[in-house]
Amino acid sequence: MHDGAVIFAVSQVLALRQTVKIDRVGPDSQILERSMKLARLPLMLAALTLLAPAAHAGAVEGDWMTPKDGAKVRIGPCGGKLCGTITWLKAATDKTGQPQRDTHNPDPGLRGRPVVGIAFLHGFAPAGTDRWSGGSIYDPASGKTYDSKMSLASDGTLKVEGCVAVFCKAQIWRRVN
Repeated sequence: MHDGAVIFAVSQVLALRQTVKIDRVGPDSQILERSMKLARLPLMLAALTLLAPAAHAGAVEGDWMTPKDGAKVRIGPCGGKLCGTITWLKAATDKTGQPQRDTHNPDPGLRGRPVVGIAFLHGFAPAGTDRWSGGSIYDPASGKTYDSKMSLASDGTLKVEGCVAVFCKAQIWRRVN
């Protein structure tokens, strides 16, 4: 969907740079040429506006390592927003050698699912430059879900916050190449 918008935006930019061939040369033809170029401007701006959220989201999409290299998380698009899935755990197995399970989940039907593969970040939307909010984060260690927000720091790390009312606890994640 975004590829088509990119092609459209690029074509509009190129069209703005092209000159319109007019049989009659003179002051009226220059005005006509300029007005035809300006008529394309709203279309180009609309296309670029549609692209802005996708380009902005891309800054945070990818693989991230949680503190102490405890887990790897993949952040990507889902339903027009951003979500995150646990793709690796340092302690991937329990004492018996079985995969870690979501044993603290409040839904008894989900307590047997492996922690690796859980989509635990949901619903993040752009909230400014290098910031996303409106999301939630599920903590498999406690079985609780918190309101969440994320912000990308200038050093390339990601601050992920889980909040209850106005009180938030933050973790700093680093990008995995």
